[in-house]
Amino acid sequence: MALLLVHHATSGEKTLMKNNKEHVVVIGGGFGGLSAVRAMRGMDVRVTLIDRRNFHLFQPLLYQAATGLLCTSEITSPLRHILRSQKNVRVLLGEVTDIDPQNRMIRLTDGEIGYDSLIVAAGMKNNYFGNDSWESHAPGLKTVEDTCLIRQKVFMAFEIAERERDPAARQHWLNFVVVGAGSTGIELSGMLSEITRHTLKGEFRSIRPEDSKVLLIDSADRILPSFAPELSGKAQESLNRLGVTTIVQTKVVAINENGIHVLHGAENEFIPAKTVLWATGVKASPLGRCLAERTGARTDTQGRIYVNPDLTIENYPEILVIGDMAHFETDGGAVLPGLAPVAAQQGKYAARSIMRRISGVTRIKPFGYFDTDTSR
Repeated sequence: MALLLVHHATSGEKTLMKNNKEHVVVIGGGFGGLSAVRAMRGMDVRVTLIDRRNFHLFQPLLYQAATGLLCTSEITSPLRHILRSQKNVRVLLGEVTDIDPQNRMIRLTDGEIGYDSLIVAAGMKNNYFGNDSWESHAPGLKTVEDTCLIRQKVFMAFEIAERERDPAARQHWLNFVVVGAGSTGIELSGMLSEITRHTLKGEFRSIRPEDSKVLLIDSADRILPSFAPELSGKAQESLNRLGVTTIVQTKVVAINENGIHVLHGAENEFIPAKTVLWATGVKASPLGRCLAERTGARTDTQGRIYVNPDLTIENYPEILVIGDMAHFETDGGAVLPGLAPVAAQQGKYAARSIMRRISGVTRIKPFGYFDTDTSR
């Protein structure tokens, strides 16, 4: 069984603990990781959950926190509190910098931890498709810090517009552009329109927030391109009622502090807007790239790791990758999306799979996702 070796650089002390129980390390306290840990309640294993943050973030409501409808405290829950009654779990605040699959060792910025089984659920990060400089002008929405930045950016735009005397410059502050017409982009643009037309109505004297323009841009031929066309149509109707202008088949070619350059067919257009928000594309985190390099695993164009039907990595049956980081293909060849229900179901499966392997079961039933959304 694995040795648990934790080296705290600040104190220089090392603690070595031996235990005959299987040691399962879970990286990431999101939907997938937390689901896996909770599924191991009552199991005869030692579980260590590692995350850079000591709280679980309910990502589906990030857009509501970013637009001021919710406080960040309403979409976060302390991991230790969630798992306080699960005695076989230890929560560690730390950042994983490397994985050594040959020696079954996790390296942190301030120590090392050995494992017998490993579940990697570290998620993804925003993808600016090689244009990382855009991030400073168009923040994405993945973390609590992002919500604070976006909320400040949005509400400050109205404050500056209130004091701006030039009508054209004032309108630039009242233009809001959301890039990416997936689920996040639609939710974000819809909430922005709600703010401008209702929440802030009548609260200013020099401007009318309802005169703001909210634009939703995507390169696909329709919004929600990964969903059924019928659902895209319903979402389009909802956005129309909210006053959001959707612009599809349009590619972003540049973003700066004054607005966004787009290419629509052969026409290059500049859209002046002081507030541009990024809601399109994700890519592997540095940890995902590291794991792929260490194991020789294949990755897709987004950096997601190809996993076997049982969510393990080829030649490494003790390592399971779940959630956003996993490239999992169904029997029909479709790749499961990075959604919370997918990650949660994979987390439960991973926990059960590990227990079966410990029990000596050699043939594990492949993972199968049950889609509870009948509209898709």
